[in-house]
Amino acid sequence: MAVVEIYDTTLRDGSQGEGISFSAEDKVKIALKLDKMGFHYVEGGWPGSNPKDMAFFQRIKNHRLSHARIAAFGSTRKPGIPVQEDGNIQCILAAGVSVATIFGKSWDLHVTRALGTTLEENLAMIEESVSYLKNRGLVVIYDAEHFFDGFKANAAYALATLKAAVQGGADRVVLCDTNGGSLPEEIAAIVSRVKEEVPAVLGIHCHNDGELAVANTLAAVQAGATHVQGTINGYGERCGNANLCSVIPNLTLKYGHETIPRSALAQLTELSRYVSELANLHPNPHQPFVGASAFAHKGGVHVNAILKDPRTYEHIDPALVGNRRRVLVSELSGLSNLFYKLKELNFNLDASKEETRRFLEEIKELEHQGYMFEGAEGSFELLLRRAYDNYREPFKLESLRVIIELKENSPVYSEAIIKLTVGDQVVHTAAEGNGPVNALDNALRKALEIFYPDIRRMQLTDYKVRVLDEKDGTGAVVRVLIETGDGERSWGTVGVSTNIIEASWQALVDSIAYGLLKNNGR
Repeated sequence: MAVVEIYDTTLRDGSQGEGISFSAEDKVKIALKLDKMGFHYVEGGWPGSNPKDMAFFQRIKNHRLSHARIAAFGSTRKPGIPVQEDGNIQCILAAGVSVATIFGKSWDLHVTRALGTTLEENLAMIEESVSYLKNRGLVVIYDAEHFFDGFKANAAYALATLKAAVQGGADRVVLCDTNGGSLPEEIAAIVSRVKEEVPAVLGIHCHNDGELAVANTLAAVQAGATHVQGTINGYGERCGNANLCSVIPNLTLKYGHETIPRSALAQLTELSRYVSELANLHPNPHQPFVGASAFAHKGGVHVNAILKDPRTYEHIDPALVGNRRRVLVSELSGLSNLFYKLKELNFNLDASKEETRRFLEEIKELEHQGYMFEGAEGSFELLLRRAYDNYREPFKLESLRVIIELKENSPVYSEAIIKLTVGDQVVHTAAEGNGPVNALDNALRKALEIFYPDIRRMQLTDYKVRVLDEKDGTGAVVRVLIETGDGERSWGTVGVSTNIIEASWQALVDSIAYGLLKNNGR
């Protein structure tokens, strides 16, 4: 099978996604992570467009990379301007990189309408820009923007733009589905045609507007492309780019192509979450291969089968991409789900089936009341430990009072007063917050930190409230889901009540208790 080069453009194309902004230091961190995993190319940004990207190119020079080559991005020269006088081209040279990636127009509509120039001038712009950078010792990757739309509109001209890049000395010619509207069969047919007519190493760059970026990328490789461009988690403009977290394992594990080293595949889930963290976005749990739900099993029939052979409901071993199998317990669960969880936690499995069945019915009743344990595995494990493991609570609530004061033209004042028993000691303290839940959280931490210093590492990272019975208005049951992290792991907990403060308290208590449990190695 072929060697397929992996070209990551998270730092440039990915950062164009709505709500994503990487600092120069973030970009350096991601580039180093990608290099360590064996990515072939990392596109650092467009040095002619903003100071942040130029700062990245300056900082990355201080690091010795083992695998990846850093690429600077830019466009061909502007119409009517000598290439040596074009500011964008000169910024690429000033970036001090060994690889230049430049894009040019393949679609005649873009040449005449967007650029406002002639078809002949566009061909000259492509060839001269590639040749100029090539003659200065750079590896030149030519991105043929809007190639597939251009080919469908005017195949002869689209092919002529590629031949101009090859004539200029391009090392790679990348076919771009910039609007993301092509279909896999179109991609395969056009790449095959290009391969026959253009003597170049071909690449593919797909956007996801039809939710086909991964499929289109795979189709292009099967048709002869050996250079793949995409982003981590599929981040990118509009609907995003081809998701390398799906492309790479499909190419490697399903097609048998050589991409990044096989050993690095086991770091793919960690990479996905690392980039999400730096992008300040919650990881998508339903993302294939690397999402938390990618190998999660809920239905009792499914769990019963995977206990016998995981291949029954898993297309790969999750460990191959650094992920793990998860069995969820809910109203859809059977005994198999519960036995799996007990085994996972190394609990004594001597409990009778009848005893376990009663516990399962209790779980289903709690879910009927509004609890949701598939999103709150911390609360669920605590329930299990209380039932099967002689679990002792780290503290006990004696009393709790929350004061909220609202005055005209003044901010809301919130204070929580709490009294706890920890071992044989009673703690009585109070704390303010920017709301009642924040005040609760602050008071609980303040009371417990002297006994459990590890609490200082725990941070509430997400807080969600859902009204379960809208028809009951303000008297409805609410479910509070809390996510907490300590820098190494994160966990979810749940609380349910007609009182939002009580539901929040339940989830907060479980979040602290579960964190302490895990920090003690259990």
